[in-house]
Amino acid sequence: MEITQFAVEEIKDPTNIIEGERYEFLFDVAIDEEDELYSAAGIEIRAIIGKINDEVRMLNYFIIEKGANEYLDFALDEDEEQMFIDFCKEELAK
Repeated sequence: MEITQFAVEEIKDPTNIIEGERYEFLFDVAIDEEDELYSAAGIEIRAIIGKINDEVRMLNYFIIEKGANEYLDFALDEDEEQMFIDFCKEELAK
């Protein structure tokens, strides 16, 4: 799995109830044709990222098949999840 494009938007908390900052990342990913997650229309991952001080973690994510705009019932491997967290941490540090 490889990130080919991404967009990020800060999620505002007008109530100030949530500690830290929240971001929504939308990733377009390239997936090997042999992978069961592969779709010719493409796959995107929508991730909610939390940041408190220098700690960045993935709070939730959704895997979406772009052609049908359907949520897929798959989970990322631990290594894949860490790849996205590392990517987000690097982007948020800029």
